[in-house]
Amino acid sequence: MADGKRIMIVGNGEIAQAAAAVIDASDRVIRFNDCPSFGGNGGSRTDVLAVCNTGRPAAAMLTSEDWMRSRPVQDCSEIWCVRDPGKFAAMRESLRQTHPALDDFCDDYTSGFSALAADAGKLFYVIPTSVHDRLDRELDAHDAGHYVSPSSGVMVIAHVLSAERFRGWDVQIAGFGHAGWEHHPFEAERLLVDAWVREGRLVRVGDDVADDNLPLNVPDGDGGGL
Repeated sequence: MADGKRIMIVGNGEIAQAAAAVIDASDRVIRFNDCPSFGGNGGSRTDVLAVCNTGRPAAAMLTSEDWMRSRPVQDCSEIWCVRDPGKFAAMRESLRQTHPALDDFCDDYTSGFSALAADAGKLFYVIPTSVHDRLDRELDAHDAGHYVSPSSGVMVIAHVLSAERFRGWDVQIAGFGHAGWEHHPFEAERLLVDAWVREGRLVRVGDDVADDNLPLNVPDGDGGGL
């Protein structure tokens, strides 16, 4: 670990009750989109907000006053876009042939999130195509089959595990049930994440979390795919 630093990636699935204190004691907490994980078992800190910056979810967030005023959006110091606009622009024509119902899937709203971050003095970052391409290759090794795109959750995990910025950090995840939209390869993602856990690159904080396993410096806590 780098100076004992820990980053917690909180998905939108079920979270064990005792995990809230572990989440809030982390050096960085990452949440997703409209942050259903916020509060209760999911803890109350948000340092990084990772957003789906194309298609309907992006449009819904940027036009929602409630989302703009929400605690996670207000509290975060960084906004990450999980989809490289160039990558998804290149996908548009093939998706038009294979998934015509997803006609707005590649519509790009990155500039809206960039403007939001700039106006609020937050760091802004787009996860690069290289992470997506590498992740596709790793998912193929787990028989991912045909899918539209990896989920936002596994994109962020893959980025954190490879980013020089987080080299040596203890990476933990909570709230990842690997289920949701039919066009994400959730079973292959589960297998890949489990492999990262076995390799010691990642720790799942789940139902096995107990009070006597919490770090000694954890404050009192108030305390579900993407």
